[in-house]
Amino acid sequence: MGTELSLWLKFLNQTSIIVCTLTTAAILHTRSAGVVYFVTGAVLCSALAKSIKKAIRQERPLKDSGRKVTYGMPSSHASACTFFAAYITMACLQLPVHPTFPSSIMFVPVVILPWTFMIVLSRVQLGHHTWPQVAAGTALGVCCASFWFKLWVDDAAGVKTAAWEVEAMVRLWVGQ
Repeated sequence: MGTELSLWLKFLNQTSIIVCTLTTAAILHTRSAGVVYFVTGAVLCSALAKSIKKAIRQERPLKDSGRKVTYGMPSSHASACTFFAAYITMACLQLPVHPTFPSSIMFVPVVILPWTFMIVLSRVQLGHHTWPQVAAGTALGVCCASFWFKLWVDDAAGVKTAAWEVEAMVRLWVGQ
C-alpha cells in the first residue's frame, strides 16, 4: 500500500492472532465442550469460505507481486469474525453463563460487535478485499453461526447432550 499504516489498522490486521489466542485461552479456561463446539463451527465456516473462494476464483483488489495467488470472494476473515460475533451474541442472549465465567460475560457483545464491524471494514481499507467480498463473507458468517447455534440449542442428533457428557468426563479426569 505505499503509505504507512495507522496503529489501529496494524492492530486490526493482526486479528487472526488475537482471536486465536483469546479462543485458546477460553477453551483452556472453561474446558467446555460447548466452547469447543463453537470453535469447531467457526473453523468449518472459515473452511467453507475458503472452498467457495477456490470455486469462485475472484481476485483480490491488490496484486502483490511477492504474494502467491489468493482469491478474495468471500472474505474468510469477515466470515470467521462474523461467525464469532453472531454466535457469541446469540449465546449471550439465549444460553446460561458457563460456571467458569463471571455473569458480566453476557455483555461481551458490546465489545465484540463493534470490533467485528471494524475488522470487516479494515479488510477493505487494508486493500485485502472489496466491499462485495466482505459483504459475502459477513453474510456467510451470520448464516453459518445461526445454523450452528440452532443445532446446539435444538440438540440436533444429541450434539449438546454428547458434549455435556464429554465435558463431565474431562472434569473428572482433571480432578475438578
